[in-house]
Amino acid sequence: MAGPTGTVRELEHDLPQLRPMGESRRLGAAARTRAGRSGTPWRRRLGGVDRFHDRSCTSARRDPASRQKGGTSNYNKTSPEPSDHAIGRSRGGLTTKTHLVCDGKGRPLGFALTAGQVADTIMLPTTMEQIRVPTAGRPRSRPHRLRADKGYPSRANRAWLRARDVKTTIPERDDQIAHRRRRPGRPIAFDADDYKGRNVVERCFNRLKQWRGIAMRSDKTARNYHAGLCLAATLLWFSVS
Repeated sequence: MAGPTGTVRELEHDLPQLRPMGESRRLGAAARTRAGRSGTPWRRRLGGVDRFHDRSCTSARRDPASRQKGGTSNYNKTSPEPSDHAIGRSRGGLTTKTHLVCDGKGRPLGFALTAGQVADTIMLPTTMEQIRVPTAGRPRSRPHRLRADKGYPSRANRAWLRARDVKTTIPERDDQIAHRRRRPGRPIAFDADDYKGRNVVERCFNRLKQWRGIAMRSDKTARNYHAGLCLAATLLWFSVS
């Protein structure tokens, strides 16, 4: 472009003449013939070229197996969680379950960590064994009465508590009530008014969940999460008299 303008003009005259695409691809005659049949100019019928694609429909329509309803899962980990994480998959996803026992004032006495899919029933003895209340002599480990929800009653748990002379206020589940109707026997004593005092454990959980790390489980290992629970429980004992 640094030379004189005459050079540019000479190149312009030497350019070869471009051939129409219709003549080289044998498309012009067919398109003109088709346009002549319908009476519509060829330029206006340019939208009909999609029929020349090798795929007349999407891949999902051609392959029914590839169709999928809803979004795909973003969980890419296929290996199981290590046992020292206390993380398991339940209805809510990856969760951790804290089994806790407290006194009548809502102060924690002991707790145990498990994965989210572990049943509550099998964890009652383990949670109760965490109780150690200091006294003038031997630490006290047996409460006078235990109030628990419907996730903990079973024949084995009631026998375990009866052997340790611990009174219970635990409602029966619907399947247990139906089973008892088929095989009549002595009904299990249940005091509905006394069961109203079970809300202290729910209030205890609410106080512990004021800590974001406990409510959201930001720790990777169960050891660190358990240490946070111990710290929060210690501060709760100082604040509740």
